[in-house]
Amino acid sequence: MNGFVREWFDRNYVYHEWMAVADGQEGYYTASIQWSRVKELMFEIFLVGVVLLVLVIRLISVSYASYREKQVLRAAGKMINDFMRHDREASEVFPAEYVEVSLQMVEIKAAMQRQEQLQKEEAGRKNDLITYLAHDLKTPLTSVIGYLSLLDEAQEMPQAQKTKYIHITLDKAHRLEKLINEFFEITRYNLQQIILEKEMVDLHFMLIQLTDEFYPILSAHGNTIRLELQSGQGESGYEEISDLDESITVYGDGEKLARVFNNILKNAVAYSYPDTEILVRCIAAGDKVYITFSNRGKTIPAQKLNAIFEKFFRLDEARSSNNGGAGLGLAIAKDIVTLHGGRISADSADEVTTFTVELPVWGTQ
Repeated sequence: MNGFVREWFDRNYVYHEWMAVADGQEGYYTASIQWSRVKELMFEIFLVGVVLLVLVIRLISVSYASYREKQVLRAAGKMINDFMRHDREASEVFPAEYVEVSLQMVEIKAAMQRQEQLQKEEAGRKNDLITYLAHDLKTPLTSVIGYLSLLDEAQEMPQAQKTKYIHITLDKAHRLEKLINEFFEITRYNLQQIILEKEMVDLHFMLIQLTDEFYPILSAHGNTIRLELQSGQGESGYEEISDLDESITVYGDGEKLARVFNNILKNAVAYSYPDTEILVRCIAAGDKVYITFSNRGKTIPAQKLNAIFEKFFRLDEARSSNNGGAGLGLAIAKDIVTLHGGRISADSADEVTTFTVELPVWGTQ
């Protein structure tokens, strides 16, 4: 190896010269190093060394940075895990240099705790409701069996008394059917995924149909419905549309929207004073449509108003067997409206409760 290097150096960087000698003596070769070329070689070696040094430093720097990053991530992960799993203050877990991380984790943990609390409350309401329903099922079922047994055993029962017992049995059977339907409603809501099938929907026509369908329920309570159609296109604000052929349309799932309005109207009828009017307004304003349902009844307290769209929430917490449902109607309505890119809200003051559904004309694509 050394011989090869010497040969290469001698060939490229040493100058050989033949020296002749007078008086017939034999000449000889002289060798001298070409320092200019050696300097060039040294400069090239220096440059290569500098480049290699920079590359090595860069490689070490990247490796160290990667190592430090892993160390920091590992430490941060451990601190985050410790903070999320245990009831400790952020200042006890995160050092000063992690102040931004600690602030974000405090917000995330608070949001998760709120969500967990809501889920617990929802589960509690659901379990209570199922318990109430199971208990309430016994009463009408026992009555149905009892009256049918009397009718079966007392063959010579007077016709008037028999008719009375048949009517009572039928009422109890209807109540039993309603309770069973509530069970199905809970199961269906938990299992189904709401899928929208959109088309152009004439809201005016839909609301007219809905008010007609509610006539028997309204009559039983002595209530009436007044439907108003308004437009916000004029310069003076909302203007009532007098032409019955005029329509307000949105792009949405007609069946699902009908379910929304049905659930809101059922709620309005259930909590209206007898012999009062329920006002339904459909307002077109630019690229939005607002549908409001106003009824006269007891003012809903603010704390209940905030929870009225939660699943299994009922205004009458001490559950009555004869009115109210599973507490899913308004929760379902909110989900459907949200899927349409809209919003639903409620306001209650001075014995007037108003539900407002806001829908974009063209919905969400």
